[in-house]
Amino acid sequence: MLATNLVSEAKKAGIQYIVKQSIIGADTALEVAHLRLHHQAEKIIEESGIPFTFLRPNDFMQNFINFYGPTIKSNNAFYLPAEDAKVSFVDVRDIAAVAVKTLTDNANSKHIGKAYTITGPEALSYYQVAEILSQASGKKIDYVNVSEEVTRQGMKDMGWDDWLINTTLQLFDLYRKGYASQVSSAVEEVLGRKSISFPRFVKDYAQAFR
Repeated sequence: MLATNLVSEAKKAGIQYIVKQSIIGADTALEVAHLRLHHQAEKIIEESGIPFTFLRPNDFMQNFINFYGPTIKSNNAFYLPAEDAKVSFVDVRDIAAVAVKTLTDNANSKHIGKAYTITGPEALSYYQVAEILSQASGKKIDYVNVSEEVTRQGMKDMGWDDWLINTTLQLFDLYRKGYASQVSSAVEEVLGRKSISFPRFVKDYAQAFR
């Protein structure tokens, strides 16, 4: 396993502190591949004896640029099997800032052994996201809820392998069940400021949606 090899080399190199970006829910017993793999990697780090901090972010706001941006630009819409699920999307700039702070804080011993669930300041449905995107871009953008079957076929058409398709659909199943709606104060606790809101993110990147 890559994590085993990485931690082994870290020990050989005398690394004294590891900050790992994990995933929200990695500490649960849910049988979801992404969560399970991150949990296994966390356990390997814990058992290595190297001091650590785990960062467990929720879904990235930037996914609306990197993954959903093309259809937002071409069709004025994005398509997901999420129904009316709410997600506390997090700006990756906040994740990076928390990582830097935990790595460089002179008093970083206060972060050792901790796991921070990193979210945005509120949980939003994809319909609410579409409204915010519409306001910022100046054009009507729709969220289209699609079935798992349609999503699976779309991912197959893009060349995704079955493992990635299945694990992605598992995550959206969790979203529909409400597992991604929790809001944490970790960003404020570590950085001393509020986490970036979705409207602020969209304003900063508005050109990407036009």
